[in-house]
Amino acid sequence: MELPEACAISKQMQPLCGRTIQTVIAGKSPHGFAFYNGDPKNYPALLEGKTIRKIKSIAGYVEMETDKEIILFGEGVNIRLFGEEEKIPEKHQLLLEFDDKSALVCTIQMYGGMWAFPRGEMDNPYYAAAREKPSPLSDEFTRKYFEKMTAEAKKTLSSKAFLATEQRIPGLGNGVLQDILFNAGIHPKRKINTLTDTDKEKLFDSIQKTLQKMADKGGRNTEKDLCGKAGGYQTILSSQTFKSKNPCPICSGPISKEQYMGGAIYFCSNCQKI
Repeated sequence: MELPEACAISKQMQPLCGRTIQTVIAGKSPHGFAFYNGDPKNYPALLEGKTIRKIKSIAGYVEMETDKEIILFGEGVNIRLFGEEEKIPEKHQLLLEFDDKSALVCTIQMYGGMWAFPRGEMDNPYYAAAREKPSPLSDEFTRKYFEKMTAEAKKTLSSKAFLATEQRIPGLGNGVLQDILFNAGIHPKRKINTLTDTDKEKLFDSIQKTLQKMADKGGRNTEKDLCGKAGGYQTILSSQTFKSKNPCPICSGPISKEQYMGGAIYFCSNCQKI
């Protein structure tokens, strides 16, 4: 779940506003990389009987608010909404059942965070950065702000490292950066200090336009929404397009794949010169 998926899922969750949480089950299926705020056994006492007042996305997080509490879903959490007549999965790491008998069910494959806490009592630097820094989909994410980011970044950073490390742009990760860099015509390994002013303009525009398109389409087709359906944004460069051997949509040349900085990168060596 990166920024576009968080936007899409938070929009799908809006009908839950005004619903009251009747039952909370946390940690039913133990998972070594399921992260909670404190002991999940305390979640029922904290949340049961509380009414959802507001739901929004913050970078790559989805945040639900009651009058005094926050429920926060982070990267790696599969969030699904089930109606009254639908069968709930046997295994899950968090279940919230509401007064209309619908249920929000969270499961984790690799790792993920499902935090519940009184407002203002979450000490997490990633969450803090997500709240403090402007979203690239907001008016506060200006060219001037972006120029300051590039000026302050270490000049030997690669384009991928610049976009996806140190929480420079919270919610922008290895998944979405593939199309961002392709649309800007910039190779993931290209150093920031080699970018011209024109390159930086293209990168700034691509960050905003690509992420907005992904969000408007309900997230990427490589990720699932609240109903378990793939997002409507068709990725240009991803594991799916690489497996399908899709050629570059600009030059019709082959797409390359490499392992770099702990994850795969996809690029067209003709259109994205290093």
